[in-house]
Amino acid sequence: MFDNAMIVQSAISAFNNAALVAPAFLWWAVLALPLFALVYFCGNAFVERIGWNSRNFMARASLTCVILTLAWVVLFGGNYAVLRDNATVLPFMIAAIVFVASVFIGSNFKNLNLPRLRGASRGRRWGIFAAWTLIFAAVGLSDMHAWWGPLLQIGAFGGGLLVGRMARGEMRPVAGTVLVILATTVAILMQPEFFRFGQLGALTPVHLLFLILVAMAVAATVALRNIRPRGFIRHSAYVKLKWLGRFIAVLCMALFVLTESVPIFLGMTFVFFLVFAMSVMHMDSVPERADEKMFAVVMMLFGVITTMPAITGLGILYWMNLPRVTTWRDIRFLL
Repeated sequence: MFDNAMIVQSAISAFNNAALVAPAFLWWAVLALPLFALVYFCGNAFVERIGWNSRNFMARASLTCVILTLAWVVLFGGNYAVLRDNATVLPFMIAAIVFVASVFIGSNFKNLNLPRLRGASRGRRWGIFAAWTLIFAAVGLSDMHAWWGPLLQIGAFGGGLLVGRMARGEMRPVAGTVLVILATTVAILMQPEFFRFGQLGALTPVHLLFLILVAMAVAATVALRNIRPRGFIRHSAYVKLKWLGRFIAVLCMALFVLTESVPIFLGMTFVFFLVFAMSVMHMDSVPERADEKMFAVVMMLFGVITTMPAITGLGILYWMNLPRVTTWRDIRFLL
């Protein structure tokens, strides 16, 4: 009870209880509203300047989002002293995220204009070697709670890059990005104090609301991209099934608010997917590029909960480069 490490650990956790119980991410988003407005009104000039267009925007925005998420996971965490439970599986969860993100980046290496060793001068080769050394050092230093921590993270990062490079094709942009975003959201929910999102067992209604919105946006994106509209469900049966699905979804949301449980969060996301998939199957056709609109919403929400205005700005830019239509009219059939 009076062990020195336990006293220090409890003091750090108590500090986090006081400092992180409020929805700080929301106030970051509010303070960033002028930046988001600037992106909305002046973003097209920036997009044209960097050479993005309607043909490559999805691939480049997805790759940028995954790179930023990987950097956030590596640099934003690392303080294992805030965890009360020493038997946490968080290092393995982070390693899984690093591996999947590295596979995505490795499979899209040809879309990156990276300097190459072949044909480079000696000084340039040393510069490239130093840059990669710093990257691997940062990945290793992100997990120093045990001797095997750096080896796990470096192995996940290097192995992911190697697997991605050896893959025959590129990892699909939306599928890979959504997978990384969902896995990172689950990790945040597992140990919110580690990612400075909040304190475990003391998340505010605002925290829980944004997590539910991320789950809904991810489920809607997956349903719209993978389920084909067939129009074969009879309307009378569809109405009954839809109300049943809504009731189960509301029940899952209530259980999640009460328990803040990761399995219930994943189950709630799956229920959202089933409800949205049933809505898509009932339709004869879905609005054009509705899946991309929801993907843009996913990036906006994810940027908010991770306090990364750059990802939210990417979502706003992506939204602006989609056809201008009435969004609520296009997606309300999902609900």
